[in-house]
Amino acid sequence: MRAGPIAGWRRRGLHGLILTAAVALPGSQAEAQSSPTPRPATPTFGSTNPSSATGAGSTGGPTLRGSGASGDASTGAASPSEGAVSQTDDGSAGTPARRRSLAPVARPATSAGNNRNPTDLLRLRAIPPRRFGVATTRPVRSIVQTPPPDLRLTPVIRNAVVGAPLPTPSPAPPPAPSLTLLPLAGIGTPGAFLGAALRRPLVVDEAYAPLGIKLGTFTFLPVFQQSVGYDTNPDQITANRAKGSLALRTEGELAFRSDWSSHELAGELRGGYLDFPDNQAASRPNGAGTVRLRLDANRSTTVDVETRFLVETQRPGSPDINATLSNRPIVASYGTTIGVTETFNRLQVSLRGLIDRSEFESATLSNGAILNQSDRNLNQYGLRLRASYEISPVISPFVDVLADTRVYDLRTDSNGIRRNSDGITVTGGARVALTRFVSGEVSAGLQHRTYVDPGLKDLTAPIVNAALIWTASPLTTVRLNAATGIIETAVAGSSGVLTKAVTLEVQHDLLRNLSITLGGGYLASDYDRVNITERGFSATARLDYRFNRWLSMRGSYIYQQIDSSSAGSSFSANTWLLGLRVTP
Repeated sequence: MRAGPIAGWRRRGLHGLILTAAVALPGSQAEAQSSPTPRPATPTFGSTNPSSATGAGSTGGPTLRGSGASGDASTGAASPSEGAVSQTDDGSAGTPARRRSLAPVARPATSAGNNRNPTDLLRLRAIPPRRFGVATTRPVRSIVQTPPPDLRLTPVIRNAVVGAPLPTPSPAPPPAPSLTLLPLAGIGTPGAFLGAALRRPLVVDEAYAPLGIKLGTFTFLPVFQQSVGYDTNPDQITANRAKGSLALRTEGELAFRSDWSSHELAGELRGGYLDFPDNQAASRPNGAGTVRLRLDANRSTTVDVETRFLVETQRPGSPDINATLSNRPIVASYGTTIGVTETFNRLQVSLRGLIDRSEFESATLSNGAILNQSDRNLNQYGLRLRASYEISPVISPFVDVLADTRVYDLRTDSNGIRRNSDGITVTGGARVALTRFVSGEVSAGLQHRTYVDPGLKDLTAPIVNAALIWTASPLTTVRLNAATGIIETAVAGSSGVLTKAVTLEVQHDLLRNLSITLGGGYLASDYDRVNITERGFSATARLDYRFNRWLSMRGSYIYQQIDSSSAGSSFSANTWLLGLRVTP
């Protein structure tokens, strides 16, 4: 018996189709809208498998929102799995994804890719394809960027500036080896070399650092000092003829530096007078100064100009005079240097021209006669080439070549000797900057001089120069300076003097405003081809107490001794000084 449809099946089927269409159409319209709130899924008829309801795997049709099936190939997106957390466009975690409905909304399957619901096409075109990550849960989403709280709430805190010391000077090119500590003529003593080394500015606590005077684009740091004390041998002569005297020392200093955005002009000038009321013949002036100008031609080229001067006096027992004097003749040396420095990445090459002149004052003998020293006046012309390479920020080796000629004003001296000469100095070394520990420059090499007069033999001498600063601790600083060279002489038959000078200084801060400095110096001079040698030693102790920024008190003691093979040239002396320093 064939089974047939029961009565009324047509009526019931028609009613079911109408009901299904009524339910499906409102659901499709809701999905085309971009509602930020989740909407309940509409149950389907039949199977609970979403892929079977949509047919996306075979037809490529759009996937229902909230379903677990892959989306259309045109969107390049896949819906998150059940319980997953969605991500925003910037990759941060967003709102939890809607759970997959067990009964997603059914859509009519079709094999025609263009026969889609218009609302579905508009929705797909409004969503840009995602290249990676998890699909967003809403077609349109506003993105608001807020800065991190630490950037908005953390204040910018700067340490208060206390004092206004001069900025750290840029490292100037060191002078020629023969002019580092040694003048062209033997006019110095161990105490003079040590005193020059100790005149460098102290490391002062910021609370007591001088403020200086601001004038336009320049900052000036003037210093005035008046000291009183006693010297056991102001003439620096043999002990049996020494006569002590009250010592009055007046000294002024001026340091200045420009505050330009480019280029720089800076200088340090010093002048003083040491008066001995009980021995006026021993009273003497002294001074020294350097002014440097740096012109920044471009990023890698600089032009440097330097002028310098030195004023000292000759001691009566000097072998170059070899007579009893009633005064101390003045010796003045001054010169200038002009050079260009070019930087090629880590390689730096500089070429400089030097001109220096030395003039000697006539001396007055004890019998009233005048000793003319104009035959010792001379000019020195030099050309210096230096190449350095920065291996690292802490060390830069270099090679330095100096060619110079010394020309006297007179053709011959008082002994009929022609002392014009040509010299060449070759040194190699390194500039070191070991942060917080050791900084400075060390070099060594050879110097050779050839003399015009056939009676003077050529001289060759080793050269060692050093200028090092060791910061042993935040309270202790050690400075070492050394220089060697061949200087001029007036001794008959001698080509020149091989001179070595070394100074060592230790500064220790006992308090913020109290520092003590201990120093020592050594000087050795060997006259060529004559039996004259000199060995000198000096020691000093200095105490600096700063009342405030502009007023301080300084007490110092210095001992000097020279042992010479020349008769009447040895001496020893003790000097005590106590004074006030004003630094406005």
